[in-house]
This record gives sequence, structure tokens and C-alpha cells, in this order.
Amino acid sequence: MGVTDEVRGASPAPAAPVGTALLLAAAPAGRGRVMDAASVLPALAAVPPGALTGTATATVVELADPLDPQTVLTRLRAAAASPGPLLVCLAGQLHLDRRQRLPHLALARTTTATLRYTALPWHWLVGELSVRPPGTTTVVADLAADPDAWERLAAAPDLLHLGPGPTLYGRVTAPPRRGGTTTPDYLRSWAELWRSGVRLPYATLHAESAALTASLTPDQTLLGPAAVPAPGPVVEQDPHPAILAAAMAGRHGEAASVAAAWEREALRHHGPRSVEAVHWTEVRADLARLAGEPARSCELWLVAAEARLGLGQRTDDPDVEGAVDRAHHQWEQTDDPERARALGPALVALRRRVPGRQPGALAALTRRMT
Repeated sequence: MGVTDEVRGASPAPAAPVGTALLLAAAPAGRGRVMDAASVLPALAAVPPGALTGTATATVVELADPLDPQTVLTRLRAAAASPGPLLVCLAGQLHLDRRQRLPHLALARTTTATLRYTALPWHWLVGELSVRPPGTTTVVADLAADPDAWERLAAAPDLLHLGPGPTLYGRVTAPPRRGGTTTPDYLRSWAELWRSGVRLPYATLHAESAALTASLTPDQTLLGPAAVPAPGPVVEQDPHPAILAAAMAGRHGEAASVAAAWEREALRHHGPRSVEAVHWTEVRADLARLAGEPARSCELWLVAAEARLGLGQRTDDPDVEGAVDRAHHQWEQTDDPERARALGPALVALRRRVPGRQPGALAALTRRMT
């Protein structure tokens, strides 16, 4: 166990901001360990530095099972002094001290009796980050709570509030069963999304990761805002208005990504042959239309129409006809001849089965195909 620093990335251009990422994974050694926190560090270390902070280059500081809270404070203070964007990733265990009932992040030598002296007080984190300019600091936390902290968090959802400046995303899981351990799957999901090469907003990364972990660990609490609610039993808001708002604001990648997360959740809970899964395919098809991607929209509407027919819906069912009509309309809006030719045969075959209520639709489609 120890502390390692690593600086990665090429030298930045003079005017380009340099980001800083502090990766802290810690848990008590021995029987007090209920989360294998450090297991997420290799995945995070494999992420390109700039992907972590949204900058061309970044300095990455890794703290693996540190022993002393003062050491962590020193590294945290140095990271907070950096002028560029700052990302702090935390994986570990959340405890309350017995005297003041304040939250602490356990470190390698932390025990119940020595918590106040060997763990990192949460208010130290608040103090160092709250002085930074608003909008420059993001904290991503994946924490396992002890019984006292879990009970307190339920009664006081703002227990881990970081103040007006930093943005906090994360989850806190309930105490595992006696002798059990948990893993930082939420933070690992962030790492996998970063490594995919797609640059997504932090809010979208949070929603995607929450969608995954909601099915793996239902007994959890999400931290911080999400621009679009994530699927799963822990969030019950209707996501459609927020998804539409994101699309109308031009955040098409965010809207599509979160709709896809909800579709995966529907597939997980209801199966591929379900109305719930088809609904989210249709949502994604309409989002593609709003994003100016008619070929993709046509493709998704074709999938939705075939799925509804596969569920036993009649060819004159309004939902089936609507899906085919929309696929036809988006096909006509496609200005890429190769994509249009590729989608045409499937659309023609479907239009023969579902002629719709527009006279001559099949004939017009066939003429244009030739």
C-alpha cells in the first residue's frame, strides 16, 4: 500500500488549460474493509488524462490506500491550487465519527476506535474545494456506508454537500451483509465510458453509470444533480421532459445516451420482446430526427415497427402504422444515396405488410427506389 503520483500527457499549447485529476481509492486494511476500493484504479489509470478533465492535457495524481489523512490533505490542497479544471474521483468507505457524527472517508489504518485521527474528514474536502471558482471542480464518489452513515444519509440527504462551487456526482451503497464486500462498479463504469473514446458530459456519465449499478446494487443513494434522471428503482422521476429538453437545447449526444441507458434498463427488466423496450427504441428514433440524422431515425423506426409486429400487434394498429409512416418519412429526408439504398429494401418489405392510410405510399416508395 502506498501513494503514487503520475503525470501523463504531452506538453500543452501555451494558452490551453491543463486539467488536474486526483484519484483517491482507500479502505481500511483487515476486517474493517467492506469495499475493494483500489481495484478501480487500474481502470481509471488507463483513461487518457485529457478525457478525465475535458482538456487537451492533464496531470493525474493517484493515491492508493494512503495511510495518513495529512498526506491526503497535502495532495488535495496542491490539486485544488491548480488553475485549470479539477476532477476528484473517490472510492472508499463512508463512516461517522462517534463524537460529532461527522462523515469521514476511511483510510488504510482506520479503525472504529481511531476514526477521528486516521480517516479523512469530509469537511476537509469541502474546505479545500469550496474556494475554487464555480464550474471548475467536479467530484465523482463511489462510497460504501457504514450503518450509522447510511441511516444519517437517509435522514439528511445533504450530508455530503460540497458547497456552491463544486459539482458532486456519485452513489452511496448500503452496508453489505456481515462479512461481505462491495466493489466500486459505479466509478468503474465511468472509466469504461471514458475509455470508449466518446466525450460525454459528466451528467450523462453519471446517468449511464447509475443505470448500470441500479440493477447490480438496488440499495443505493445517488448523489448530486443529473441533467436527465437515470433509470432504476432509485430514481422515479419521468425522464421524458428532461431528455426532450436536452435535445431541444442541442445536447443531442447527452439525450441519446441517456435514452439508450433507459432502453438497456427496459431490456434488462422486461426483455427484448416487450412494449417497454420498443418504447425506448422509438424515443431514440425521434431523438435522431431532432438531431438531424434521418437515416438513423429511419433505421430505428424500422426496428420499432418490426418489434411491434413481433409482439403480435396487427398491421393496421395505429402504433405499427405510425412507426412505418415515420420510417418512410425519415427515409425520404435522407440525402445520402448509399444509406437510402441500404435502408430501402427493408422499408419496401415493411410497407408491403403495412400499407398505411396514405393512398399510393407503397407505389411512391417503389418508384423512388428505382
